[in-house]
Order: sequence, then C-alpha cells, then structure tokens
Amino acid sequence: MTLMKVSSFAAGQWIAPGANARPIASAITGLPLAEAGGADLDMQAMIDYARNVGGPALREMGFHDRAKMLKALAMELGQHKQELYDLSFDTGATQSDHMIDIDGGVGTVFVFASKGRREMPDGKVYIDGEIEQLSRNGTFLGMHIATPLQGVAVHINAFNFPVWGMLEKLAPTLLAGVPAIVKPATATSYVTEAAVRIMLDSGILPEGALQLISGGTGDLLDRLGPQDIVSFTGSAQTASMLRSNPNILKNSVRFVAEQDSLNASILGPDVTPGTTEFDLFIKEVHREMTTKAGQKCTAIRRIIAPEAQVQNVIEALSARLDKTVIGDPRAEGVRMGALVSAGQKTDVLQKAAAIGSESKMVYGNPDDIDFEGDVDPGAFVKPMLFHCENPDTATIVHECEAFGPVSTIMGYRDIAHAIELANKGEGSLVASVITGSGEVAREVAMGAGAFHGRLYFNNATSMKESTGHGSPLPHMVHGGPGRAGGGEEMGGVRGVLHYMQRTAIQGSPDILTSISGRWVPGATEITGPAHPFTRKYGELSIGETLNTKSREVTLADIEKFAHFTGDTFYAHMDSEAAKRNPFFPDRVAHGYLLLSFAAGLFVEPNEGPVLANTGLDNLRFMKPVEAGDSMKVRLTVKAKTRRTDEYGEVRWHVTLTNQDDELVAEYELLTMNAY
Repeated sequence: MTLMKVSSFAAGQWIAPGANARPIASAITGLPLAEAGGADLDMQAMIDYARNVGGPALREMGFHDRAKMLKALAMELGQHKQELYDLSFDTGATQSDHMIDIDGGVGTVFVFASKGRREMPDGKVYIDGEIEQLSRNGTFLGMHIATPLQGVAVHINAFNFPVWGMLEKLAPTLLAGVPAIVKPATATSYVTEAAVRIMLDSGILPEGALQLISGGTGDLLDRLGPQDIVSFTGSAQTASMLRSNPNILKNSVRFVAEQDSLNASILGPDVTPGTTEFDLFIKEVHREMTTKAGQKCTAIRRIIAPEAQVQNVIEALSARLDKTVIGDPRAEGVRMGALVSAGQKTDVLQKAAAIGSESKMVYGNPDDIDFEGDVDPGAFVKPMLFHCENPDTATIVHECEAFGPVSTIMGYRDIAHAIELANKGEGSLVASVITGSGEVAREVAMGAGAFHGRLYFNNATSMKESTGHGSPLPHMVHGGPGRAGGGEEMGGVRGVLHYMQRTAIQGSPDILTSISGRWVPGATEITGPAHPFTRKYGELSIGETLNTKSREVTLADIEKFAHFTGDTFYAHMDSEAAKRNPFFPDRVAHGYLLLSFAAGLFVEPNEGPVLANTGLDNLRFMKPVEAGDSMKVRLTVKAKTRRTDEYGEVRWHVTLTNQDDELVAEYELLTMNAY
C-alpha cells in the first residue's frame, strides 16, 4: 500500500514530509496509512508571508467581501464532501460522525458568511456599541471600533474533528480579516490536508490567507508578536505548556484555549422513568458516550441523577448501550467506530482504571474485544459506565477525563446538591439539564452558570428541534472557564471580534463619521442634487440630508386619527385627564400620527429607486406635540449596506422637531434601494 504523504503548505509552496516523518496508522486496521512532518519548515517565512501578503490582501476586502468569500469556500467544500468522508473512515469515524465533523464544519462556514453579511457593516471598520456623548454640545464624542489584528492567527487543533475543528476557527478569523496558519493533530492531519487543498485549489482565497503545518510547529511560537493570536484545542497539560512560552508571555500574545472538560448532564428531579424526558435523557447520554467513540470535548463525562433514579438510569442506559453495534465504521449497521489510535486506547484505559479506583464499573469490559468486521482491535474499545457512590468525597471523577466512551453516574439529594456536583469539575464547556421545570432551570442557571460555558436545557417541548448536548453551534459561544481553558470561540460576531482590536475613538462628529463610515449626528450634512428618494443606492452619499417644510398639527388631525385607528387613549381625547398626567400639558398628538405625517413630509410619491420601507429602529419620542404645534423633518443618510447585486439597504437618521426647533422624535428608517 502506498503511504499518503501529508504535506505542509508554507509561504505559498507545498512541502512534502521529511526524512523523520511520523507514521500514521489506520484506526480500523492498524496498518500504516500515511506519514506527516519531518520537513524543515521556515517558520519565520510563514509568519512573514501571512503578515505581509495574506494580511494586507484580506484587510483590503470589507466584511461583506470576506463573507462572500466564506460562502464560496463553504460551497466548494460541500462539493467535495464524499472524498473527505472516504478519508475520515480511517480515523475511526462513522458516517454519522462525518456529518458532525465535515457537514458541521461546512455549515459553520455558511453561518459565519451569513452573519458577516447580515450583522456586520459593508466596510472595513466594525462599530462596537453606541456613540458616547463626551461634551455638552456634542462637538466632542466617543465611540468604540474594532479593526483586524495585523498579525497571524495560529490554530493548533485536536485530532477528533479534523475538518470542523479547523473551520470553526478559520471562518471567524478570515471574516475578521486575519490570515491563519493551521496546525492539525498529526493523527488525523491527512483529512485536514485534503480540506485545505480543496480550499487552496479553488482559488477563492487570496495568497497568504491560509497556510498548513502538517507536523511539529518548531520555533513558531517563539517568533510571534503582540499582533498575533494563538487558538489552541487539546489537553490542559499541552495548553499550559504552550501558554507559558516565554515569548507568548513577553509579547502578551493573545492565547485562546479550549481544553479538558468534565462536562455533566443533570436529570431533573421532576423527571421519572416512563416519561418523555427520561427517555430523552438516556438518549442524550448514550449519544454523547458513543458519537466519535466518546472522543468529543463536549461529551458527557459525569451523569448526575436523583439518588432514587440512579439504578433506573444505569439499567436504561445499559440496555441502550447493549444495542450499539461497534466495529468497522464503513460497515452497514455499525454505530460506533474506533478510537483514533492504539495509543489513545491505552490512555483511555489508564484513565478508566483511575476512575475505577473510586467508582464501580456497572457496564462494560475493557477486555472485551469482539467487534464487527475485519478490524484490528488495537484501537477499539467498548463503552464503560461507572457508578460513583460517594461523589462528595470522590476526587478522580471530578478531575480525570478518559477521552473515550467512558462516563460516571452519581446521585444527588436535591438540585442544590446537583449543582454542587456539576461545579466540582471546576469549569466545563457544557452542562445539560433535562427538566420540564422552569424553577429548576433558573436555579441551575444561577448556581452553575459561572462554571460552564454553555447550559443546555431540553424537555418534551424543545426536543424535536434541539441540537443536542454535545453540539457547539456557530451562533453560540463555545468555550468555558477554569479547567475548560477560559477561552471562547464562535458565538457569531463575538468570535470574529477575538481576532480584532477594540479601540476607543474620540473626536468631532465629522472625524467619527470619516473613521466609521456611518454618519454621526452633528457631522456635516450634504445637500444632494435632487430628492434622495429619486436617487439610486450608489448615488447616495453618507451625510446627504433632506430638510422638509413644516406642517401644523391640528386638533382635528388628532381626533380624526384617533377615530380612524381606534386609538382613543385619554391623553389624546380628554383634556383634563391629560393635564393630570405628569408627561402631558394637554391633549397631545399620537406618536404614530407624527410618524405618519413625517413620512408625508419626506416621501417622494412617484415610482423610483426606493423599493420598500423595511422597518424602523431606535424610535424615541422626546417631547409631546399639542394641537397648534408644527413639525418638520430632517432625513439623513446614516449608513449603506449592500444586500444583493440589485439593491442595498439605506439606513436614514430621522429627526422630528417642532416650531421651536426642539427635538420631538428620533428614529432610524430602513429602506431597500435599487442600484
């Protein structure tokens, strides 16, 4: 059999493994499959290539351009899923596991592409929060912006998800405008390399945006600076070693870690055998024990159940495990494959033995080597379930993670005790609670939230659409405090901001407008050559303003609007009642009447480039308008965002003022305008 040569991609060149390459064996057969590493990579050249070629090219693109790039990458990867599936079987993964790793990774890229287009500006500067008023008259203001780091992101990934583990880091990094050097775990690097080749061969990425190290990182970390960032997934021991690198500490290099996590699942005190929630709990635990052969950072390691339900859980879970077919993941009917390597199996068995020193094994047998298919049993292990009778005094079950199909069940007296046991893990990526009780959920959220990066609640109402205890979603933060590493990944735009620098900006409205690309109240207003509603998206300028004529609001207007809409609230109809209200001097106009009159003042009625009014944001009414008052409108182009090649969104800043130029109302109008 010809060994696969797992190459690196460094400074624009593919580099084959060197003389001291490390062999990689198939998890299924134990036979040599590939080799990786051993090449003499020039780490400084890789860093320079990222900083000087990839970084500038990405920063030249705006958020929306980078989002379109991500979408194209996801589509390209989606067309090559089968070849990635075929490679991934040798990692011990089943077809269901591929759906999590490969399909999940592609889906994650799609989500970040969508969020980049929908939630980030059509520009190069991200605005974080609202304008801060730093002076009485508004001539000196403050805002926070985020801009891309001008270094390189080094992604050091674990073996268990060679595709998703790369893409969930890479998508927010590229969207931020930062180039990446990806270092996968050697054991499954051949799958990552295949995915990287697909992306690079597509020509979608600018040069220098993505590089790959298949093998050791050499002195890479010794060469990083304050504009660089390291994102690590793996063991706490390795994370500690990398984090304490003197150069990392000296240069305050950002270090994000997602590491060992003794995740827990709590069976609510309201759940009993025979109920939908009990069956759901057993299903969730079984899935987390067997998916990827338990090699998941989010897998359930500690099962926390009411003391009266412990035996019922053991029996139900054991019966479900009995039906799980284990063997060659390519074979029909197999539901759990192998651990990634024989070495990983040795580690899992050693950790299981340690857990067994203070817990009783109630399901499983490490000496059972009967597996489906013609396989090498060296990397296969069957699920093991332990029962810890004294979880309050036990230590190993709360400190030792067997990274395989191994879980420990323990009983609790009340929900406060369950929370205490869950928190004994000293920080995890996720804890789940199966309950129909809102009170239980609230108590867990308040008592355990500080110890867990994610709390997953499920019951009969949400179970059909829920994504599962062990499924990190790109929309939600993935990470956890304490033992879990103290880091965060994904979380939508939050994850993008990890690769950007937040900077406080202070200056005049014109300066802030120029920097942010969004009109700031008080900045220069531009008078356009024609009514703004007659001009296409591309013809409108930020700051372009229309000032309307005035309109008097009469008592007849107020009464007609009240009867026409049915809104006869007393402040509009009863003078004496209105005067007793501390907010109103007399009968006042409806706020929505003012908005309607405002539209009548600024709208151009004829067919033109304005396609639709899609909403109002940040509407505020500042001062009541009485009968006899007049009002006028100022309409200013605040921001523009491309949506398709045919139209874009225009955000208008709208103010309503009265005859004394006092602010009556303020809001942002959204329209879709044709190109």
